[in-house]
Amino acid sequence: MVLLLLVLAALGAGAYHWLQQPLELVAEAPADLSIEPGTPARAVAQSVSDAGVKVNPSALYWWFRLSGQARQIKAGSYEIESGMTPWRLLRKLVRGDEALRSLTLVEGWNFRQVRDALASAESLKSQTKDMTNDVLMTALGAPGIYPEGQFFPDTYTYAKGSSDLALLNRARRAQSRQLQMAWSQRSPDSPLKTPEEALILASIVEKETGRASERAMVAGVFVNRLRLGMPLQTDPTVIYGLGESYDGKLHRRDLLTDAPYNTYTRAGLPPTPIAMPGKASLLAAVLPDPTKALYFVARGDGSSQFSATLEEHNRAVNKYQRGQ
Repeated sequence: MVLLLLVLAALGAGAYHWLQQPLELVAEAPADLSIEPGTPARAVAQSVSDAGVKVNPSALYWWFRLSGQARQIKAGSYEIESGMTPWRLLRKLVRGDEALRSLTLVEGWNFRQVRDALASAESLKSQTKDMTNDVLMTALGAPGIYPEGQFFPDTYTYAKGSSDLALLNRARRAQSRQLQMAWSQRSPDSPLKTPEEALILASIVEKETGRASERAMVAGVFVNRLRLGMPLQTDPTVIYGLGESYDGKLHRRDLLTDAPYNTYTRAGLPPTPIAMPGKASLLAAVLPDPTKALYFVARGDGSSQFSATLEEHNRAVNKYQRGQ
């Protein structure tokens, strides 16, 4: 600050007045400024002008230089708003106050929904639009890995103009960390053999749970069924297997037609996750509640009725589903 005051004193009242004057923009919208790493101060000043700010690049460059902070300007993506002064502009660039946007990947989404969200995200450059899922995963350094469930549901901030591939890579690394942390805490008697199986079960728990407090109980039911070799008989896996042919209602034929994701006709876990599980579902899958329940049915208020026997379950179905 002392140095800046000395500089301003040397430049005189005219320079001080200029530093406090709002910069004019060519357009009404904020000007977008992108600074690449290693860009010299003179080029930064020119880029400000090229971005649509009515300023003399030479004057701006000398302000950067004489301030003593020219080398502290940080690379990034910035917005220059109407009314910003040269003084505030330099402060923004030195602090690295980038123009950030955010995108929320929601727990329980499938990968098709993730791609739709990326495509419609504001100011996010699309590198993946024309990629198949296989090509996309190869670009992320995970060739041969099925994308479903591989990304952590969270809110991600990003700079304007950054790529959807970079955001997906962050989400993939985050899910990998969350899965490994959950797997390290698994119950010693868990029937799950690999982290991948935990991810699959967590995705089912995510889709089957109406109340967050019941995640571990729902996981306990499925773990009991896995131990006994019983089919999981969970509708979300069948719906996932139907893909875009699902018309909003499961039909009897859907439950009777054998297919890889039909957990009514096949015992064990489906071949892949069916959605993005969050941290709570990952932990529920590896640390399920100890229970004797083998069945559950929705009560209609978001909660479930759990039963240890088929007889109890049938009574619960009659009560909560059929109103008998």
